[in-house]
Amino acid sequence: MNIHLVSGGCGFVGRNMVKRLLKTTNDKVFVVDDLSIGRHPSEWLDEFTSKNFKDIEIIGKDERFYFWKGDFRDFLFAFRSNPRFIQEKYDLNFDRFSDVFHFAAIVGGRLKIDGDPLMVGLDLSIDSEFFYWLTRHKPKRVLYPSSSAAYPTSLQTEAGAIQLREGDIDFKKNLGTPDMTYGWTKLTGEFLAQIAASHYGIHIVCIRPFSGYGEDQELSYPVPAIALRAAKKENPFEVWGSGKQGRDFVHIDDIIDLIFILLDNVGDGSAYNIGSGKLTSFLDLIKVFTSFAGYNPTIKPLLDKPVGVHSRYCDMSLVKEKFGWMPKISLEEGMRRVYEAAKKKS
Repeated sequence: MNIHLVSGGCGFVGRNMVKRLLKTTNDKVFVVDDLSIGRHPSEWLDEFTSKNFKDIEIIGKDERFYFWKGDFRDFLFAFRSNPRFIQEKYDLNFDRFSDVFHFAAIVGGRLKIDGDPLMVGLDLSIDSEFFYWLTRHKPKRVLYPSSSAAYPTSLQTEAGAIQLREGDIDFKKNLGTPDMTYGWTKLTGEFLAQIAASHYGIHIVCIRPFSGYGEDQELSYPVPAIALRAAKKENPFEVWGSGKQGRDFVHIDDIIDLIFILLDNVGDGSAYNIGSGKLTSFLDLIKVFTSFAGYNPTIKPLLDKPVGVHSRYCDMSLVKEKFGWMPKISLEEGMRRVYEAAKKKS
């Protein structure tokens, strides 16, 4: 029996991964999420049915989705006293987890990263427990989601922004300074992933996704928030900072596509970019959405708002050369999908 574990499986990336696993495999999926940020599966599954079994929900008519509500660290602590607690408590007949996708984290938009950095720093606690558990449980394959925030901020300034390459992070050299506590936690996680692979034989790969987005993303993130305001025809249209700061936007479907390619081909803990390789400013993004809405608003800069680095975008040449992958969903197509979803909420 294959059972995949998805921590943080009710958050934006996690739930999209869960839906992909349920759609493309016949395997079971065990999800852990405390719902502090994520949404209950009843809100995002098309056909939701469930029954309670002990302290979990078994979801779906085929009963392949197990949902454990709680802090992922508590879930990991339970293995300390009984390494087979999940098999014994929930009558699951399997030796070890197959694929493990570790999305549990303290996440949020720029307001969270800049506004409450030590809360974000709790990711260090979550990840350290996770990596210790990996070395004892030894699942078949592991995905560790790092972040583009792990890259040195000195490479992302208005005067010196460059396409960020995987080699710009080298643990044998000066690492530079990543983006706030969020960047530090993800950089640390990458280091632990390499140790897990080299010292413990864990098959693990890291990803550095850039600005992922999708139709069901929370409004605390800029893409769905801007789309909704355009659908409501906001005028003047507010933008944090000057709006000239840019990001590399990549659709969630493309992110998940590449995750599976990397899991199949990489196991040494190394990290790979996931992005489009193109820089899009927030002013340009507003133009895309307001063109969908059919109007041309006045732009109102909010210079007192946190904006992060000036320009963050990636070089995708390594992934293209090694795996022949580039994103399939164009910026216009992806943002059109987000806009159509936002219109239904406006």
